[in-house]
Amino acid sequence: MKEIKDNKEGSHKNIWYGLGRQRIEIPKTILKSRVQNNPLLKHLHICSIGYYPKAKEHYTYRKKGLPENFIFYCVDGHGWFKVDNQRYEVGPNEFFILPQNKEHAYGNDAEHPWSIYWIHFGGDAVPAFNETLAVQKHFKPFHIKNNAETIAIFTKIYKALQLGYSIDNLLFANMCLTHFLTLFIYNARHSESIEAEKPDCVDSAILHMQQHLDENISLNDLSKQYNYSVSRFSNLFKQKTGYAPIDYFLQMKMQKACQQLDFTNQSIKLIAFNMGFDDPYYFSKRFKTIIGVSPKKYRALKKSE
Repeated sequence: MKEIKDNKEGSHKNIWYGLGRQRIEIPKTILKSRVQNNPLLKHLHICSIGYYPKAKEHYTYRKKGLPENFIFYCVDGHGWFKVDNQRYEVGPNEFFILPQNKEHAYGNDAEHPWSIYWIHFGGDAVPAFNETLAVQKHFKPFHIKNNAETIAIFTKIYKALQLGYSIDNLLFANMCLTHFLTLFIYNARHSESIEAEKPDCVDSAILHMQQHLDENISLNDLSKQYNYSVSRFSNLFKQKTGYAPIDYFLQMKMQKACQQLDFTNQSIKLIAFNMGFDDPYYFSKRFKTIIGVSPKKYRALKKSE
């Protein structure tokens, strides 16, 4: 875990050497003995982490890629990366994710070398992680709002690993990893201002649903509102959420119904009416299908707790 203090500059065997370099690579023996067999760590975990300031002569090429993912955050200067025969330019406050097992290359701009924070992360969950749309759109450079929290979390992870590979340190660092990733992948949600990203039709539809939980919305109405055919809108919605639009709407209704059962003494009939159901028996049937118990039993169970 010692930081190498060589006089050599530039990249050697895909590792950059230069002034101010920070780098920790978790030994494979530690990954095998303490991480990959730990039920809390094996699904998503750090393999190596580093910071390269003004990384001149930085260049890496890997024909077979890496067995893990790689998140790369440029805070200053410029660089580039190449994957799938496509070259991308990278500038300040931009990041990208290189997916596992992909041939790739990357390097700094000769005149304005980048300063970069990076983490290699692997685990059983990486293939599923890479299949999500939220992640896939970040296989290209993506500009994020500058947020001091990203660097603060990175620093906490790095300092924890500097203290050794105790279970506590590994748990802390890798639990921080998940939050660190969301700061990039869901950057707009961490910003106080929501103006950073215009919501797509699915996000807009979900907000519309939330605002009309006391009403009945048809799939046809939703499709027309966003100028899509029923089949196209349904496919887009299911691709992003994993649910059909009306099923998702019903889940939101039942979530709200649970809150009313928890926090009010309203009758089940009135709660059904509040959720847009004229027939309380039909409401109870749908509630049981989604929640697993009837509204009456749900309220009784919560009171007994």
